[in-house]
Amino acid sequence: MTLSVRINPRILEMQYAVRGPIPLRAAEMARAGRKIIPCNIGNPQALGQRPISYYRQVLSMLENPALKDQPGVAKNFPEDVIERASGMLESSGIGTGAYSESAGFRFVREDVARFIDARDEAEARGIPASDPDAIFLTDGASGGAVAVLEALICDEKDGVLIPVPQYPLYSATMARLGGRLVPYYPDEDGGWSLNRDIMEEALEEARTDGVRVRAIVVINPGNPTGALLDLESMREVIEVAGKWGLSIIADEVYQENTYGGEWHSFSSVLGTRDIPLFSLHSVSKGFYGECGHRGGYLEVRNPPKVEGEDLDMLDILLKQASVNLCPNTMGQMMVDLMVRGPEPGSGSESLFLEEKKKILGDLEMKASMIRSAFDEMEGVRCFGRTGAMYLFPRLEKLPRGCNDFDYCMELLEETGLVTVNGAGFGQAPGTHHLRIAFLPPVEAIKEMLPRWIDFHHRLLRG
Repeated sequence: MTLSVRINPRILEMQYAVRGPIPLRAAEMARAGRKIIPCNIGNPQALGQRPISYYRQVLSMLENPALKDQPGVAKNFPEDVIERASGMLESSGIGTGAYSESAGFRFVREDVARFIDARDEAEARGIPASDPDAIFLTDGASGGAVAVLEALICDEKDGVLIPVPQYPLYSATMARLGGRLVPYYPDEDGGWSLNRDIMEEALEEARTDGVRVRAIVVINPGNPTGALLDLESMREVIEVAGKWGLSIIADEVYQENTYGGEWHSFSSVLGTRDIPLFSLHSVSKGFYGECGHRGGYLEVRNPPKVEGEDLDMLDILLKQASVNLCPNTMGQMMVDLMVRGPEPGSGSESLFLEEKKKILGDLEMKASMIRSAFDEMEGVRCFGRTGAMYLFPRLEKLPRGCNDFDYCMELLEETGLVTVNGAGFGQAPGTHHLRIAFLPPVEAIKEMLPRWIDFHHRLLRG
């Protein structure tokens, strides 16, 4: 007789549409020999993006330092790669096979702080300098987001303002913690912009329901929308957070994926305002695409005090990190490479810049191709400035009785294209969307788009 066990109902409530029924059906089809085009997840190297040579060369030598003494290595590895790996190992003091400090290698956190200050032009603009002691290296940006939410959510009356549509990490984590997801709806027709009325309407409703809203999550550029947030929207978020006593959780993992659009960090816009800010970044996105290395960082500014204790949020995050011993060391090393690439004029710089330009250029071209295809599809509209790795078109015309899940499933069955229906991320009532990651090779997208256009119009004609 098979044992039956009781499972935490909060775990049972968790949903993650990116790996939900549509991708599961796609996996069945692939096993049966069908050609599948997976556009459901931001996993660049799984879809053919080549790793950056400099990163993998340094990582190789970090894992196997004896390589530098083997014949022929100098011919295949530029001298600056060998020097960088040797310097990182020396700075670590322990190599990659031992536990690091719980918050992560000190030298990496110092490099992250310098990266943030340079990115934000902190000194020239009078922005407070980044503090390595307020930076935590994490297993992907997800590790930092979960740590902050775990600390803030005490019971079912604690809530977090989360944009809808949203990346399912946030809804799944809130379900697991038993807190309240308080949705706010960016203005889709306005390019997924924000204003205080949008946020304060959600806050007022939550307060009426007895919910204590602790923080607001902002994803910029957006996931799943892909939209780049404008400066005025960011200022509105900061004003609302200050007025309502909220912390800001800024998910900024797509900050390299702006394709010529102007991006601002929340730390640069916040400036000297005394509002708690938790900023997240990751090696998984941008042009690096190192999802499997699970590297990321969490930077904290203006850490809030702990009620009734002589502690602040940094103490709590360090306690959480200590329980987990440390983030994975190769992910930490990859973070260091992300924030400090090859030195100008070094033997690796030229190829590094060439590879970076090609990856970002290809992403922009593929996004443009898909957006142009939407213009040929009746009742399909896509809003906002292109960013991140996704497009989130609105399906304004569907056959009677058909929703966005049905659309995406039929699209999969007919064309092999794997997308995620908008309901998997949440969406404004009465609307239908899908999310597509524009990561497959250009040729695969060129081949797929005419079939998608044809499918769309045949579906509408019934």
